[in-house]
Amino acid sequence: MKTPVGLVTVSLAAAILLAASFLIATGTRGEDPVFGSSAGELEVRTVARGLVNPWALAFLPDGTMLVTERPGRMRIVSGEGQVSPPLKGVPDVWGSGQGGLLDVIADKAFAQNRTIYFCYAERTDGGGRTAIARARLDDGKGRLNEVKVIFRQQGPLSSGNHYGCRLVQAADGNLFATLGEHYSGRDSAQLLGDHLGKVIRIAPDGSAPADNPFAGRSDAKAEIWSYGHRNGQGLAINPASGDLWEIEHGPRGGDEVNIIGKGKNYGWPVIGYGIDYSGARIHETTAKDGMEQPVKYWVPSIAPSGMTFYGGKLFPKWSGSLFTGALRGAMLVRLTLNGNAVTSEERLLQNLNERIRDVRQGPDGALWLLTDSSAGRVLRVAPAAK
Repeated sequence: MKTPVGLVTVSLAAAILLAASFLIATGTRGEDPVFGSSAGELEVRTVARGLVNPWALAFLPDGTMLVTERPGRMRIVSGEGQVSPPLKGVPDVWGSGQGGLLDVIADKAFAQNRTIYFCYAERTDGGGRTAIARARLDDGKGRLNEVKVIFRQQGPLSSGNHYGCRLVQAADGNLFATLGEHYSGRDSAQLLGDHLGKVIRIAPDGSAPADNPFAGRSDAKAEIWSYGHRNGQGLAINPASGDLWEIEHGPRGGDEVNIIGKGKNYGWPVIGYGIDYSGARIHETTAKDGMEQPVKYWVPSIAPSGMTFYGGKLFPKWSGSLFTGALRGAMLVRLTLNGNAVTSEERLLQNLNERIRDVRQGPDGALWLLTDSSAGRVLRVAPAAK
C-alpha cells in the first residue's frame, strides 16, 4: 500500500489559520476589488460577464479564450472582454442536472491544425453518458467544422449526475479524461468492464493506445488508465515531474487530490474519508492494500473544481503551487507542494462569495477564473497596482 502523504488534515490547521489572515478584501483600486494574500494584494478584474454556468476555459495562441457554458454553448472571449455569439456546430448536449457542455482544450499543435477537444453529456436511451469530440475551429472563429465524437462512455447511464469530465493532452499527443461514476453506479468504479469512475487515455482519434494498462484484456475496457474514482473535476500535468494529477469530489467529506498512476486503483467506494449525504457509512475503511491514497483530502468537503499548476512570472512566490477552484467552498485554494507532498493550504478570495468552477494560468502569467452561476463571469487575478 502506498504510504499516505499529507493526509492528516489537522496537521494543516496552523497553515490554514495563517492563511486566514489574508482572506479579507482590503478595498478597491478603481472599479476592481482588492484582496489580501501571501503574495501581496490581489486585484480581481471582471473581464466578461453574463455567461450561463461557464464550465471551462482554454487559451488559444492569440490570447483569446474558448469558454463553454453548461447549457450547451461555446464562445470566444477576448482578454478585453468581447464575447462572441455562440459558435455554430456544437453538438446537442443534455443540459440537465450536472450535465451539459463541460471541458474544452486546444490541441498542442492548434496553430497548425486548429483542432480542439471537448466533452459533454450526451442523452441516450433515457439517460446520459459522457462523450468526447474533436473539431476544427474555422479561421473566422464562428463555427466548429469536422465535428466528430471520438469516445462515448460505456456502462450504466446517468440520470443527471457525476459525468466528470476534465481533459488534458500529454506531450505525446494522447488525451486523458476523467469520467464520473454517475452517482447511482458507484460500485462500477471498481469494475474494469465499463468506463464509470475511471480516468481514460485515448489517442486523438479516440482509439486506445496499445500500451494502456488493460489493453488486450477481454474483461476490461482498453481505454482505462486508472480506476476507483468518484467524480473527477480537475486534471493537470505537473510540469515539475510530468505526473498526471487529478482532483475529485467526495460525498460529505473526502474530496481528494491524487497522483494518477498507470493501472492504479484509487479505492472508491471501498476506501475513503467521507460519509453518504444521509450520514450513512459508505467505505469499508480508509486504507486497503492495492488501493492508492490521496496526497491531500478535505473534510468537510470544499467541492474542488478545475486546477492548474502555476509557473508564471506575476507571482514568483507561488511558483510550483497547485491552484484549484472550490464550488461549495466558494473560493480559490492554493496548495504548496514539496515534491509530491502537500505542505500547506491557502484559501483565497473567500469574500468574493463566488463558486469558482475553473482556474487557468493565462499567457500573461495571471490567474483566470470562471464563476459558476447563471450570471457567470470571467475573472483575471493579478497583483494589485501600487
